[in-house]
Order: sequence, then structure tokens, then C-alpha cells
Amino acid sequence: MTDTGPMGDDNELRREALRVYRRYMVEVVEGFKLCPWAATARRDGHVVEHVILAENQANPQESLALLASLATAYETEIALFIYPDLELDRLAFERFVRTLRELDAARYPVGEIPFATAAFHPSARADVSEPERLIPFLRRTPDPTIQVVRRTALDRVRGGAEEGTSFFDLASLGTVPLPQREPVSLRQRIAQANLETVLERGVDALEAVFEDIRKDRDRSYERLLRARTRPGAV
Repeated sequence: MTDTGPMGDDNELRREALRVYRRYMVEVVEGFKLCPWAATARRDGHVVEHVILAENQANPQESLALLASLATAYETEIALFIYPDLELDRLAFERFVRTLRELDAARYPVGEIPFATAAFHPSARADVSEPERLIPFLRRTPDPTIQVVRRTALDRVRGGAEEGTSFFDLASLGTVPLPQREPVSLRQRIAQANLETVLERGVDALEAVFEDIRKDRDRSYERLLRARTRPGAV
């Protein structure tokens, strides 16, 4: 028997969550050429997507179990955990991701955790005053989403260990040639490349795509809710 929740058939909700997430990946990440590598990784089967429903915020057992199963699935380098029914604002979702990260890290010896994680959330305004401030805007997935990246893949991109961030921006892997008077970290190059791309294409153009995807998501979920609550629905 199919499980049902407040938005109706769980399988249908999962399908719709995946559909709108993939719009973000294709229309934003690939469409704006933020990451030439992303399309290849997806086509080559190195990316998997999981929709997680009714997750416990304080004790995210389903998310932890998925991380454990991915640890030995070496063909998977990137995983997306999508939470269509997790009603958290951006800061609260970042706390949730931090909780998951800490619980996962506790299962491994220091320095041996296999994955890095990053929070993506639909609520963020564009701030082009500094490259780093633009990152949340580019992470505006239609639903709260965690990007999980295998650390060995990070090391390959970085060319070895590098001081910097504990997470990886799939939506911002492109780099630009920068003067090498001083060492420039991968994170700094990524952020600068993103900023230049957005300024060239225009914030409004990107904003319009985000809004269209979000409205598509809201209409779809509202349809599921109506189907669940109409008279005679089981």
C-alpha cells in the first residue's frame, strides 16, 4: 500500500520534487553555464538524487542511513538530498545540515569522513557586493536540498589538499584566470567566476528562472494537496 502524507501520494510527491529540482539543475546550473562539469557528471551516472519525506530534524535517521549506504557506492560522487516537506527557513535549514554533518562525522575517525555537505535553500536574495555573498542566491533550489560530495572527488578538482571550505559548490565549479601575485584558493576562484557570470547575464534573468521554477513547484504541490483533501480521497 502506498504511503500518503499531507500532500497526497508520496510517490507522486517524490516525482514532482525530482522534476522541479531537475529544472533547477538544467535551467540554472547548466543553462547559465555555471558549471561545465555538472552536465558531464550527470550524464556519466555519477550523480544520484534522493527525496526524503518526514525527516526528523533532531535525529535525521533516513538521511544518515543514506549517507552510510553511499559511502561504499564509489561510482556516486555527488548526491542530492531533497526535502519537499521540511518547512524550515534558510538559517534553520543550515542548522539542520550542520546537525546531520556532525552526526555523520561522529561515525568516522578524525579526517576520514567520506563526504562534504552543503545547504541549498529557495530563500536568498542576490547580493553582488562581494563574490562570497552571492553563493546563497545561486543555491536557490526549489526545495531545501543538501548537496553531498565525495571528498576524493573534491581532492581531484582541487589538485590535492587545500585550505578552504568544508563544502563544494556544484553550481559553481567554473574558474576564471586570475593574477597569481598571491595564492588564490579554489573557493575564491569559484566565487569570483560566479559573480562575473551573474553580472554578465544579469541578476534579473537568473531571478526570472528561479521564480518560474518556484511557481511551478508551488502549483504542483498545491494540486497534490487538493487531490489529498477533496471529498472521497483516501
